[in-house]
This record gives sequence, structure tokens and C-alpha cells, in this order.
Amino acid sequence: MDRPLRWGILGTGNIARQFAEGMPTARHGIVTAVGSRNVATAHAFATTYKIPEALGSYEQLIRSPNVDAIYLSLPNSMHAEWTIAALRAGKHVLCEKPIARDAGEAKTMFDEARRAGRLLMEAFMYRCHPQTRAVLDAVKSGAIGDLRLIRTSFCYRTRMIDGNIRFSRELAGGAMMDIGCYCVNFSRLIAGAEPTRIHAIGQLHESGVDVSASGVMKFPGGIHAIFGCGMDVQANNAASICGTEGYIEIPVPWKPPVQDAVWILGRSTPPRQDAGNSKAAPPIETFKTTAEVSLYALEADEFALAVLKGTPLPVIEADTLGNMRALDAIRAQIGVNF
Repeated sequence: MDRPLRWGILGTGNIARQFAEGMPTARHGIVTAVGSRNVATAHAFATTYKIPEALGSYEQLIRSPNVDAIYLSLPNSMHAEWTIAALRAGKHVLCEKPIARDAGEAKTMFDEARRAGRLLMEAFMYRCHPQTRAVLDAVKSGAIGDLRLIRTSFCYRTRMIDGNIRFSRELAGGAMMDIGCYCVNFSRLIAGAEPTRIHAIGQLHESGVDVSASGVMKFPGGIHAIFGCGMDVQANNAASICGTEGYIEIPVPWKPPVQDAVWILGRSTPPRQDAGNSKAAPPIETFKTTAEVSLYALEADEFALAVLKGTPLPVIEADTLGNMRALDAIRAQIGVNF
């Protein structure tokens, strides 16, 4: 049996907890250590998730001989510094999204990965779920005709603002960096290209970050993508992909469940809005995909297989740099600077 990839978790925040919760179902990796600036916090995290080694500094974690790869869950502004440090320490790195503050910083990180001979990937975990791949395959197969429109939303309302890293300009927070990046990433994935034009607007918080943002992206081939995100607003957080012959609806695109993730394929013309109940809805097909293991375990396993067996990464450098360039353009338009 091949040796599993040994993971060290850098940071103990909410996303690190989600990763740790999912890892027991992983098939190609185990968590062997966690690192925090506070050793008591590291010990508490390790106890909760049954992790063998708790370390009281980030430096100790990236230098640990019991760790092959780092899952980096620190605030956005710290991604570049500690990714580069981990790469130089000989570790592979799975870095949470967005990978950096801007595209230039991201490119520096990938350049360092090449010099170190180690793998670096941005952690868009939804990309590893079979639902995402099934939907992409359906679009590519022509199931909805020619692609025309992509619509996405990712929103939540939080009242916890004081001390919230998402509301810190110094930590590279904001709605676009936290959740809007998913909408941009998904739209680029489905369009299969980089946007040629972007128009965005946003509402800024007094801290200098965007509390909400929305926009339109134009892609080659007459494809448009509309997105909205916010930290002070509610939405269905769904995704729609519209073509000349049909459409796809994904009720839960960003964190699809392990079992029976649902997506819907509709064909024909939608019912007239003024027809009431007198006209039957057009035919639709409901599909369900099952992942077998947790979403974060899927992501960790794909990364582990790339390290151990050389399989392709699900999110490559060019993809990440394209996403960061789009985020840079959006932030420039709405007035968010780091």
C-alpha cells in the first residue's frame, strides 16, 4: 500500500476546522500536525480532531519532519509569506482561496514552487466534486445548445464585524475575496476562457473593503456572466447556466453534499410568466451525483495523488492567475486597494 500524504494544517480558524472534519474520510492522506501561534490553541485543535502533533508556531509546522504538505488556512494577506516559507522548507502547499492579494503576488508564489520543485494549488474545493464535473461535461456536450449566459450568487449576512478578518483591509478581506471569487472562478470554468471585459460595482464598508459587489463579465463567443456577492445580504446562492436550447440550475454549487448533490437540466422554452398555472412547465431532468467522501477530503485526495503519482491538479497555475487578474480588475473598479 502506498504511503499516504502527511498533512500539516497551518492555522486553526473556521476553514481549517472544516478541512480537519473532512479529512478522516480521505483515502490518500492523513493529518499529522497542526500549527498555531498559540500552543494552547494548537493543542485544543489537535485534541478535537485527533491530530498527533500540536505545534506552537507556524515555523515549527513547516519544518516538521512528519509533514509532507501544508494546508494553509491563514488570512489572505498571509498566504504569500507562509506559502513561500513552506515551499522553501520542502513542503507542497494547498493554499486557501484567494491564493494571494493580487495576481503579481500569486505569480511570485508559483515561481517559488517551481524553484523548490514542489506543488502549489489554490483550494477551490467545489472544483473537485463530481457534480461540478458532471455539469461541465453536460455543457461541453451541447446539452443546452450554445452557451450564452452564466448567473451566480454567493451571499450571507453576518453581524459579527468587529475582529472579523473579512472586514479588514490590512488582511485583504472583502466580499469579492471571500466569496465573490467563487462566482468568478465558476464563470471562467464554464465559459472555458478569460473575460474580455468586466464591469463591476460595489458597496464599501467603512473599513475600506467591499461589503457587497456585483458585475458582468463578457467572454469570447457572445457569453456573458452575471454575479453578485455580499456579506450583508441573503440570496439563494445558486448557479444557472443558460444556452440556446436549455439551461442548467445548480441549487448548491459551492459546497455540494456528499450524497445526492442535485442539478437540473431544463429544455424547451420556459413557461410564460403571465400564464399562471394554466400552462405546464417545460420538461426538466433532475440529476444526482454522489461523491462518497467529504468535499475537503476530495480536494485533499486530488492534491495527494498529484504529489504521489503525478496526476493532474484540478486547479492549475494558469487558472489561478486568470482568476486573480479578474479579481484585481473588479477591485480596481469598486475601489478596494490593499
